[in-house]
Amino acid sequence: MMNLYILRHGLAVERGTPGCEKDSDRPLTPKGRRRSRQIAKAMKKLELSFDLALSSPYVRARQTADIVAATFNARRKLELADDLTPDGNPQALIEHLRDLQTGAENVLLVGHEPYLSRLISTLVAGNSGLPVILRKGGLCKLAVESLKYGRCAALEWLLTPKQMELMV
Repeated sequence: MMNLYILRHGLAVERGTPGCEKDSDRPLTPKGRRRSRQIAKAMKKLELSFDLALSSPYVRARQTADIVAATFNARRKLELADDLTPDGNPQALIEHLRDLQTGAENVLLVGHEPYLSRLISTLVAGNSGLPVILRKGGLCKLAVESLKYGRCAALEWLLTPKQMELMV
């Protein structure tokens, strides 16, 4: 059994912001960093733990993952995964997770929309047609019996950033 936690990055600077012409270079805003710290505290209150954390290498996702990893003293467990970028390959991500899965019961994935919603839909419903709304800083928990690309997970919960802020 594996618990898959799926976290969308926090608020980032707008596209085309000077110095951040490439989408992959957009950092979190000060508000995005503040909220990410609150979300990480809420995750701590939920008594979550992670054997492994994978993040998109895009700056905003990496910064979000770094904040969570620092809160959980889990920086050594954080790895970057190109398959979590907006154009990443979800099938390759699942294969990567299966390869890494040895003993990993709790895995955190940090990435982008609409990729993450399609991933959740695929793992819960078997296709990308299930409408899922994952807000910036939103967190989802999937319970996975046997990880595969397709229907293999149950949606346990999906929290908005506002709900998590109320926990802190």
